[in-house]
Amino acid sequence: MSIDVVDLRNFYGQRLGKVARRFVSRGVRSLWRDTNGQRVLGIGYATPYLGLFREEAERCLAFMPASQGVLKWPTARPALSALVDENELPLTDGAVDRVLLVHGLEMTNDPAGLLREVWRVLASGGRLLAVVPNRRGLWARMDTTPFGHGRPYSRSQINQLLRETWFTPTGWSEALFVPPVERGWFLRSAAAWERTGLTLAAPFAGVYLVEATKQVYRALPARRRAKRLLVPALEPALAPTART
Repeated sequence: MSIDVVDLRNFYGQRLGKVARRFVSRGVRSLWRDTNGQRVLGIGYATPYLGLFREEAERCLAFMPASQGVLKWPTARPALSALVDENELPLTDGAVDRVLLVHGLEMTNDPAGLLREVWRVLASGGRLLAVVPNRRGLWARMDTTPFGHGRPYSRSQINQLLRETWFTPTGWSEALFVPPVERGWFLRSAAAWERTGLTLAAPFAGVYLVEATKQVYRALPARRRAKRLLVPALEPALAPTART
């Protein structure tokens, strides 16, 4: 179940969306401290966070799925965004160094297919950073935010999905401990909620941030050879014919 790109833009223009952007950006930056000279690709609706890397990365691109729609990004510069088929990205193999996946994994009807396509376009040793709604958090239970749409995940489900699609999880972070309540007095205490949740490692964070590396050499399941059924060879013999 996808959400329209206009609704995503409107959410990040509201006060609650700005709070979400600030705390998720902090988690993204804690995992990716330096992208100098890297080729960074955002998939889904990653533009609120791609600005963290646009000045230092070699290049930044934003791919938005056809089911979601596309907006021009950046607004005041030549466009770096494109409308794509999420299962057939218009890039050659190993074209990018890092992929930032936001509002993508939970929205797609084929998460394994999307991740395999991400695996294809990542260079050897490339890194994926996925922002995924936590199914135990309040943000996934309220459809007033984009994180309440689509399919949320538990930590074990994300781990299993990444391993099945040839990725190795290497880093975890969490964000959005503040409940998704858009009231001025409540949002003013958002920083305290965030500090408390991170300190106590509370299980009700709104989103998981998981970093994974591409497995270049992936194990293939061994196939058992079928045992041949030995049939004893019989020598031909002449059968006597009946006399008339």
